[in-house]
Amino acid sequence: MPRPRRSLISIEATPYYHCCSRVVRQAYLCGDDKHTGKNYDHRRGWVESQLLKLSDIFAIDVAAFAVMSNHLHVVLYIDINQANTWSDREVVEQWHQLFNGTRITQQFVKGEVIEAHQVTQLKHQIATYRARLSDISWFMRCLNEPIARQANIEDDCTGHFWEGRFKSQALLDEAALLACMAYVELNPIRAKMASTPETSEHTSLKLRIEAALVGKQPERLLPFIGNESQHQAKGITFELKSYLELVDETGRLILNNKRGDKRGAINEAVIPILSRLNIPKDNWIKIVNEFGQLFHGPVGTLEELSHYCGHLEKRRRHFSKCCQYMHLG
Repeated sequence: MPRPRRSLISIEATPYYHCCSRVVRQAYLCGDDKHTGKNYDHRRGWVESQLLKLSDIFAIDVAAFAVMSNHLHVVLYIDINQANTWSDREVVEQWHQLFNGTRITQQFVKGEVIEAHQVTQLKHQIATYRARLSDISWFMRCLNEPIARQANIEDDCTGHFWEGRFKSQALLDEAALLACMAYVELNPIRAKMASTPETSEHTSLKLRIEAALVGKQPERLLPFIGNESQHQAKGITFELKSYLELVDETGRLILNNKRGDKRGAINEAVIPILSRLNIPKDNWIKIVNEFGQLFHGPVGTLEELSHYCGHLEKRRRHFSKCCQYMHLG
């Protein structure tokens, strides 16, 4: 039986979550539909555009994403500090970019006088909007619903386009985060939709590579900040160059394996990178290649899993067996 979303989210334990949505009724999110002969590649652009738009509205940043033929992956960072530091007016203005709000909130942003008996109602609505703007469920709802409406209009049909629930899993430490990001961003290579990371269309990896070539990082993705966390408001505390080298090497091994070529050994140059993550090279390849099969719940070391379960007041540490892959061998 599916668990309530609130029992899976613990901001105290981690702000990072991997989410996945799948389509139903043999619908195609993108690519070629063998049943109808139609091509739906343009829908990938819908998803990417809406995803990056929402990253500007919500107090949630996109760390990684990949749009596949019948599902999408996204790694999100919940920025609860940003949500709490927004002024009441900023909260309402952000919300009104997606929804009309109420008559009272419309009056509020226009600077009109709010009657005394309406102040309590206004404050309650602002508090609700503030909470929703840092809520993964609302983020995914605002991502999926517009895409479903567009697809149904295009397909001239009604009903569900996405599965009723999206999958979400907590990423409890740096190694879990980077392994999941690599898994997400290398999805097109595993699916033979691309032959190199730089040709993986509609992925965060392609955006990062294109920006890195001119010495920058994508403005609408959560940045890599290396060890400069004291000088940056937020970001992934890992070097972008090291991450790109690791993903490129991993993608090469995955691609060679898919072709039936000799598996080959991982380049010695990236071994120190894996050592910093405390993940053996054999474990790393298995994790990135089979992340979806290995992990059905929170991902991290046994110690981090214990902290996560403690915050959510869980008596049993479900999925603890999977933690073996996140330990140094």
